[in-house]
Amino acid sequence: MPINFDRVPTACFVLDEAKLRRNLETMRYVQEQSGARIILALKGFAMFSAFGLIKEYLHGTTASSLHEARLGYEEFGNEVHAYTPAYFDNEFDELLGYCNHITFNSPAQWERFRGKVQSSNKKVSCGIRINPEYSEVETDLYNPCAIGTRLGVTADQLGSTLPEGIEGLHFHTLCENDSYALERTLRVIEDRFGPLLHQAKWLNLGGGHLMTRKGYDLEHLIELIRHLRETYEVEVTMEPGSAVAWETGYLTSTVEDIIDNHGIGAVVLDVSVSAHMPDCIEMPYKPRVLGARDAEPGEPGYRLGGLTCLAGDYVGDYAFDAPLQIGDRVVFDDMMHYTMVKTTFFNGVRHPSIGIWHEDDTFELVRKFGYEDYRNKLS
Repeated sequence: MPINFDRVPTACFVLDEAKLRRNLETMRYVQEQSGARIILALKGFAMFSAFGLIKEYLHGTTASSLHEARLGYEEFGNEVHAYTPAYFDNEFDELLGYCNHITFNSPAQWERFRGKVQSSNKKVSCGIRINPEYSEVETDLYNPCAIGTRLGVTADQLGSTLPEGIEGLHFHTLCENDSYALERTLRVIEDRFGPLLHQAKWLNLGGGHLMTRKGYDLEHLIELIRHLRETYEVEVTMEPGSAVAWETGYLTSTVEDIIDNHGIGAVVLDVSVSAHMPDCIEMPYKPRVLGARDAEPGEPGYRLGGLTCLAGDYVGDYAFDAPLQIGDRVVFDDMMHYTMVKTTFFNGVRHPSIGIWHEDDTFELVRKFGYEDYRNKLS
């Protein structure tokens, strides 16, 4: 049942529970047919008010920091995996208490902390992140295999034998890619790291597998995973971030002002693009807006912009079927993944609330932000 946005406040991130379940059902199918284990990457989606539903389907969470590991441990439960480019002496004991798997960025990091791992009363399986020196990510900001990258070690640096105590390999080279990009990546990995794969107990395929996007070839993905499990006798883990929350929610906003600038209606909304939708500027990409289309060159349109003083705090030009008026609702689509986890309080602007449109056609406001949230980030 479609969301009735008249029953939702602005500005507000709104999760569509039914659409989230749809994605999770797809992931359950992949797990059942392939034998892979799928976990939630908190760096992409960490809305813990939805964890009750997600953990019906996924095996756990993966963290990129101590705080994410704690969130996964306390709010989700089950397995907690961790990877970060560097761990810290004053945090590592606490991290061990939360995690079941820890991936190290280099043999040097493993050697620095292996004593703590091996003396711990808790069994934690450890791995090394590898850099296959092959990636199909076109945006440099998101390319983990660029020349000079700090993420992972190459085959010649690692050699033909896993470091003593290391049980797994982990790579992350995809970004919203399909299974054919994964297949081409795996060819390189098998060629360069084949001997190590035969020694490993597990292989983590990282994230970037957009298996919930329309047209994704699930059967091909399942074949690839089965090949890995059968050839190398490894447990296969995937940790998608975007795919879990792909097309599962919205960011509502209201038109606060419209300024005519050489035929362009410069719209001021009660949200910020840079503070609340930063990937639109970083990637960059132009989000879909319900009831709107891209304005054609020379066509009068509306440039949707935000509340901050940043001149570039806008997403582009749109055309609407009817002229926009102050007070109108503008709803941005697909605003769950890499939004809430990256928002800021720049300029102290009003921060969007967070809510859930439940499967029973009710709306729940789960979080509203105020001055104290802004103040407590500062000193």
